[in-house]
Amino acid sequence: MGAPLEDVDLVIALARGEREALAELYDRHASAMLGLGLKLLRDRGEAEEILHDVYLEAWSRAGDYDPSRGGVRTWLMLRMRSRCLDRIKSAARSRTSPAGEDLERIVGGAPAAATDRIDAKRVHGAMEGLPDEQRRILELGYFAGLSCSEIADTLEIPIGTVKSRLHAAMKKLRAELSDE
Repeated sequence: MGAPLEDVDLVIALARGEREALAELYDRHASAMLGLGLKLLRDRGEAEEILHDVYLEAWSRAGDYDPSRGGVRTWLMLRMRSRCLDRIKSAARSRTSPAGEDLERIVGGAPAAATDRIDAKRVHGAMEGLPDEQRRILELGYFAGLSCSEIADTLEIPIGTVKSRLHAAMKKLRAELSDE
């Protein structure tokens, strides 16, 4: 019996259509992904549904995986987070009445949204200047909503390393954004 395959090798096998690779990735990462889904959605049924969708997407889009952008676990967790946030936004939109949308337009919701987009572009630009390991930790912590211990588990590094990289990244971001 050979050594277990690395996650990257499993994604390559997945891109070739090997079902066993999907099962192995599921065994390795589904628990953490479901935990993230439960944390964001607070609904087990919805979290399980999205988990299923993410694995179907991983199956069909395994060839799109780019190891230079992060590990397989990060790739899967970010897809899970994105799908959960889409579900939350969709639920919020369905609860918004047309009258509420009119009120937002009258009060000036659009300029605030435009300002938010400009701020988001500035932050994104500043983040691009960070070292990969710091940027990845910020993405997982602030955009994926993971705790420091969850980030440490995801990236398979000590929690102290996560905290020090997070601190250094925030310091660099503050300096970069205060200069602009």
